[in-house]
Amino acid sequence: MPKSGHPYNNRVLDGKDEWLTPPYILDDLGPFDLDPCAPVDAPWPTAAHHYTIRDNGLLQRWFGRVWLNPPYGSATGVWLDRLVAHGRGTALIFARTDSAFFFRAVWEHATALLFLRSHLHFHHVTGERARHNSGAPSVLVAYGMPDADRLAGSDLGGKFVPLVIPRSMAVVALAGEPSWRDVVHSVMRNERGPVPLDRLYQLLADHPKTRSNNHWREKIRQTLKRGPFERVDGGVWQAA
Repeated sequence: MPKSGHPYNNRVLDGKDEWLTPPYILDDLGPFDLDPCAPVDAPWPTAAHHYTIRDNGLLQRWFGRVWLNPPYGSATGVWLDRLVAHGRGTALIFARTDSAFFFRAVWEHATALLFLRSHLHFHHVTGERARHNSGAPSVLVAYGMPDADRLAGSDLGGKFVPLVIPRSMAVVALAGEPSWRDVVHSVMRNERGPVPLDRLYQLLADHPKTRSNNHWREKIRQTLKRGPFERVDGGVWQAA
């Protein structure tokens, strides 16, 4: 790939120019419709459609749900600005929360964030996992409520931070109907201590809110990550 300064220049770690998203992240958050800055010879698909350096994705039409692992460095903001304009998708970037592009394209426009707990091990273009981690924290940035819900309901370790209150939550509050947060909090309070996720599923399986929602398990996971709850161990939560 081209050297630093070109909008297609990828993250530079250990002296290499191109590093790929760990596949388990794509498995957890996908499927995606488009990856606008994919490698030319990818060891696995990142989306249904790919633009590579040969296409110059910044000049192409973006469509559907976008996966964006952009070039890192000065070009990151250019790609994020394009995703802001598109309004639908998820980006994986370093958590440079004080940078100008983060304030412009993330804090001002993103719907939700998932700060990943551990430093990622990216992959070589051959598919091989890098021996060393990235050396910096990463964050997933969602644009649009569907992508925010995917982050909230994911099994990736980290801290979910909503930046926009879902309209459905506001409607529920105005109508006086118990919210998912109210229901989960009530059950956890009755348990009087940390509660395994499987136990929450069991306790809420026959609740009216779960009977009317085919995706109630995902809603419970989203609710836990939106707070006020804290994960104390793998799959074990308590009220904060």
